[in-house]
Parts: sequence; C-alpha cells; structure tokens
Amino acid sequence: MTASSKAVPPPFLRLGPSVPPTPLVIAVPHGGRYYPGAIEQSRAVAQRTLEGLEDRYADRLIGPTVAEGAVAIVATHARAWIDLNRGREDAGKPDAVAASLRARSGLGLVPSRIGGQNLWRQFPDDADVDARTAAVHLPYHRAIAEALAAAKARHGTALLVDCHSMPPLGRLGRPSAKIVIGDLHGASALPAIVQAAAAACARHGLRADRNVPYAGAFTIQHHARPSEGIYAIQVEIDRSLYLRDGLREPSSHLDAIASIFAELCWDSLNAIGMPQTKAAE
Repeated sequence: MTASSKAVPPPFLRLGPSVPPTPLVIAVPHGGRYYPGAIEQSRAVAQRTLEGLEDRYADRLIGPTVAEGAVAIVATHARAWIDLNRGREDAGKPDAVAASLRARSGLGLVPSRIGGQNLWRQFPDDADVDARTAAVHLPYHRAIAEALAAAKARHGTALLVDCHSMPPLGRLGRPSAKIVIGDLHGASALPAIVQAAAAACARHGLRADRNVPYAGAFTIQHHARPSEGIYAIQVEIDRSLYLRDGLREPSSHLDAIASIFAELCWDSLNAIGMPQTKAAE
C-alpha cells in the first residue's frame, strides 16, 4: 500500500466482535503497509529498504484467531513512519546525548537506520514526531487498552498476544528457534502461559525459545498488568515459515502457520483457566 495508490487509512483496524466473547486480544504493530507521501520526499534509501522494517504480512497470520472470537488491533501505517512497539523514551535522533539504546541502535520510535544505512535525508524534528505520535501511536495503544479493559470487565481476565515476525535466526552449528515467545523475562505473563504457547509450537515440530533474542518491548511493557489479571506475551514467527524465498510474498504455508498461531493463542488462554469460547457458540 502506498500513499499514491490509497487514501489515508485510519491509524489501526479493529477486527473481531464488538463485545469480546473471549479474553483474547491480538496486536499487530509492524504489519502496516501504508507509507505516507512525506516518506517519498525524505527517504535516503529505496522504498524496498524501508519495507525491510516490516513484519511482512504478519497481519495475515491472525485470521483464524479473529474468526474464533479474538479481538485484534492491527496497525495500518508502516513501521518506517512510526514504530508502534516503541515508547516516547525511544524518540529522538540516534546520536542525541539522551538517546535510548533502541534509538541509538537505529530502531527507535522513528527508525533511523537499517543494515548500517541511514534512512532519511534529514531526521524528522520533534514537532513532526509529536504529530505522528498523536495521529497514529496514541490511538493505536488506546484501542489496545480499551479492548483489554472490555475483555477484563466481561471475563475477569485478559490476555494480549503481540504478533510479530522475525528473520530466520540461523545459529551456526545448532538448531535455531522458529518461534520466540517473549514475556519480559517473566514480568508480563504467568510461566504457564509461555509453557502452553511453546508446547503448541512443539506439537507441530517448531522449536520455540523464550525471550532470546526477543523478550518483548513497549507493547507488552505498557499493557501487561499481571497483578490485575491482564497478561501479555510477544510472539515472533520466523518469516521463512510463511513467506516465499526472498521473504517478500506469502507462500502456500501461510494458512497452516496462521492455524498454528491460533492454536498457540487459545492454548495460552487455557493456561490461565479460560477455555476458548468461539464467537459462533
């Protein structure tokens, strides 16, 4: 989706029933493919390079889960415009004295570098970043908070699954994980939730690691409140599982991986004593 071919979309899409029949909420912060027109004038790299920041087609992995009763909040804007899995502390130029570790790495609230390449002719100023935050970031996270609050009010608990994809990990000389489940090293979810998610992967022959190299970031940090019965995990899925060679377009395996993701979500929910109740029931 480009600015020239499509009208400006809302900052997010809310999918699923208006009244949550289950405690499950899905977030997809990096699946957006809308690139505002201002990107064309300011980018210092090819459009394809910016697309490398996307969790390519991660939004297509949640269909079965939504069909079975989950609510989903799905980003529309590209990560290159604003990263919805970062907080205000990650704003600013990467060389600023007060820059966070994420900003210094080039992957802050507005990404600045990828693969050693500077993305912008001139990094956006504070007013621009504030405008992007107000227009996209705040509404997106407000929608997640509202969905979790509605689920908690109706069911007494809520589970947020933050859906991401990752490049193949490829560790030399040892098998690499195909799924990484992050729970902020135990701070955002019960151990049983992570164990259930990993077991769902194992049933399909997919190795799942916990927190390495992705423990979770702003989304689950901001929304998880285990002491109040609101849990959150981040799930990273190897793109080679559902994209063709080159990791650009969906493969014939996408539907199968989407079904495994749904199984992972519902098993995780079962682990907190909330068996799945499908929307059609």
